[in-house]
Amino acid sequence: MSGLVYNTDTLDPMLEALRNALDDPSEAMADLGEYLINSTQDRMLKGENPDGSPFAPRSQTTIDRYAKLGLSYGAPLNQSGDMRNSLFYEASKDGLEYGSNAIQAAVMQFGAAKGAFGTASNGASIPWGGIPAREFIGLSDEDQDNMVLELEEWLETAANSRG
Repeated sequence: MSGLVYNTDTLDPMLEALRNALDDPSEAMADLGEYLINSTQDRMLKGENPDGSPFAPRSQTTIDRYAKLGLSYGAPLNQSGDMRNSLFYEASKDGLEYGSNAIQAAVMQFGAAKGAFGTASNGASIPWGGIPAREFIGLSDEDQDNMVLELEEWLETAANSRG
């Protein structure tokens, strides 16, 4: 899986405080993972990148090709729901990883130039046209704010349990 690492001035100190307050913060990490999956799925349904900008639309060439092949399509990353359903997280005492294990996830996240993966046996480029990046994995400002609130609750609970 291709990965992105997020370090933020907002979350890093809170995560460090959580690690210091709890022997095993994996349950808190799982709460954050669940939140991120839901938030990412919601953004995908809206067709938004984490910064709130819309996903790049399909090109007219793609739309024409779908029509020629008799394929139906929805908004980018929403044709079948497979991309939304491929999101996962892995929480541990050491941190949280979240992303997608779909084979096309990296191409959707980062984009790909025409022919970036070579050619097919008939000489056609793979992909046959440029694919714009549609950054579906990432943290929005709202995600960071909500994650801070979640971490504050965990820290408050930890402080209250220590008496």
